[in-house]
Order: sequence, then structure tokens, then C-alpha cells
Amino acid sequence: MIKGKFPIHKFNSIETPFYYYDVNLLQQTINTIQSEIKDKPYHVHYALKANSNPRILQEISGKGFGADCVSGNEILRAIENNFDSNQIAFAGIGKTDKEIEIALKNDIFTFNVESIPEMHAINSLAQTENKKARIALRINPNIDAHTHSYITTGLDDNKFGLDEKQIPEILALLPSLSSLKLIGVHFHIGSQITNLSSFKNLCYKINEIQKEFDNTGYILEHINVGGGLGVDYEQPNEFPIANFKDYFNLFSTHLELRKKQTLHFELGRSVVAQCGSLITRVTYLKKGIKKNFLIVDAGMTDLIRPALYQATHHIENLTSNQEALDYDIVGPICESSDIFAKDFKLNKSKRGDILAIRSAGAYGEVMASQYNCRDFAKSFFSDTI
Repeated sequence: MIKGKFPIHKFNSIETPFYYYDVNLLQQTINTIQSEIKDKPYHVHYALKANSNPRILQEISGKGFGADCVSGNEILRAIENNFDSNQIAFAGIGKTDKEIEIALKNDIFTFNVESIPEMHAINSLAQTENKKARIALRINPNIDAHTHSYITTGLDDNKFGLDEKQIPEILALLPSLSSLKLIGVHFHIGSQITNLSSFKNLCYKINEIQKEFDNTGYILEHINVGGGLGVDYEQPNEFPIANFKDYFNLFSTHLELRKKQTLHFELGRSVVAQCGSLITRVTYLKKGIKKNFLIVDAGMTDLIRPALYQATHHIENLTSNQEALDYDIVGPICESSDIFAKDFKLNKSKRGDILAIRSAGAYGEVMASQYNCRDFAKSFFSDTI
């Protein structure tokens, strides 16, 4: 079993569970993205919903990335951590008046609007603020991303986006909404997408939709294709950086941008997932009738993905090199769903061993809860630990 490199001697004195971030890997990932989009009219907005730890945000904003936010507080968190407000895209189907006002006061890049009622609300609030709100229409392309149903967002039965058939109605309405300026269109088909053909299909759909705007004389300044690029949860050591080369090349090859048009991406998971691990200790070994249970001190309160999505995470015993045995690795939460892995082969373990649950940099810390009155786990970084 290939294991990652961890400063295990430093972990011994730290109370578990905690999140551990490999800053060097994060920087390598960011540099890879920058290298792949160099000399292209591409802009990356980091999706704060993946991880909004201030140190993580500062590493990303320091490289000039924009931000993709889905709440007013995410907008404020982005600005607090040095993202330029004019590079913030605000998405989400349920923006409240308060959140819209936060975005307007900070003069963000664009609202990705998802319904006609939302357009009316933004227009009214922008009039009150005497501002012109830049908007992009989030259009549902009805494309299957071939991912978990909970993180599929681009099908007709999903709650997100506008139907393509509404475009003529919206274009007819826009002149009456004098405090809105249409500058782009936005798409997002899902998350943890590893089959790149889904993005190819998105390109073809966008090419069709662009012609509709061309025919009406609307000039779109930008196309936003959302995010969704997946990572390898099963082999994080072999594939620590997502396949950005093929991902960006696909859009270069198949998407027909207009002259002076820019292409925007909202990447989250693929930026931060692999740099983070949830570090936990073995509390008990329990022999069941049919199972060997390895009970650890981390739970679904610290990493909910396995319980919520039945997601796979690679797990390593950092303090054992003995033969591998089959375990159900479970947490202490009073829920039967508090399971990190079933029938997982792990080096023979004992009470006190330290485990690393890998690829927890995305949707780990940011989705943590205090269910069962548990403490929030602390965060540590490779260059400061």
C-alpha cells in the first residue's frame, strides 16, 4: 500500500481529530492551473463552498484567482481574504435581499441569476442603491454529468437554472429592467465529474445557445462553464493533481468563443481536495459477529461525505506497516451512517494508531457540524505545524 508523506512525529502531540493541509501540494495545484490557462482568455473563480479556511483562501487569492460564492457570507469571507470584489461571481437559487445588497455594495463581477423573479428582485434592489447590476443567465443545459444524484445540477429535474426555452422571454423582458446589465451566460452540470465527455457535450450545447444570442444582437462578454472537475479519491498518492491539461484543452477544442469573449471556470474540489487529510486516532477495535470494527475519534461531523454521498476516501494507517486486514472503519456518532469505509483493507491496527483519511480538503472542514455537541476539529498546515 502506497502511503502519503506525513510528519507523523509531529502528529503524536496533537489532539485528534484534526485537518492537515499540505501547503506545498496546494501551491503545486494552483501553479498547474495557472500554467494550463496561460495565454488563454480564461479566468478561474475558486468555489468557496469547497473550503473556506482563511489560510487556504489566502493562498488562492494570492495567485490572482477570482471567487465563486453562493452566499452573502461567502462574499464577505472572500473579500476579507483578499479576493478582488470585481472578480466575484455570486451563484445560488435563493439569494436573499440581504445577500443581494451585500453583493451590490461590494460591486461584484456578476450575479449568476437562476429565475425571472430573482431578476426582478436584483433590479429593484439595484435601483434603490442607484447601481447597475451585472448579471449572467444560469441556463440548465439538461446534460447528465454521470455523477451522484445529490451533486448533479444540470438536468431538467434539478432545481437549478433557467430553461433554455425561457431565453426569448428574458431577452424581451430585459429592456424594462433598467438596473440590470446582461454580460454573460452561466452553466454548471454537477460535481466530481471524471468522465470528460460530459464537458464536451456541454460545449456543444453552449455553441447552440450562443447562436440564439447572436441572432438577437446580444453580445455576451463571457461564458461561465461552472466547475465540476473530479479528483481521484481512491489513489490520491498516485494522482495528487487533477487532470487540468485535458480539462482545459477540451474547452479550447470544442467551445466556440466569440471575438474578445472570455471563458470563466468555477473550480473548487479539484483545487483543494487532495491537499487536505482528516487525521484521526483509533479509539477501539471491536470484534463483531460478521465484522471487525475499527472505531476512530473522527466522525461524520468532521467529514460527512461518506455518510451523505456514500463517497469513497482512501485511508492510511500512518503508524503500522503490518499486513492488511479487513475493517469497517467507523466513527463515534450515534448514527448508523457514521461509517468511513466498509470492508476496507488497512494495515493491522491497534488502539492509539494514527490514521489519515485522505482527499478531505474539499467538503470536509467546510461541512463540519457540532452534532452530538462535538467540538469542531482544528486545522494545521504543513509549513507551520
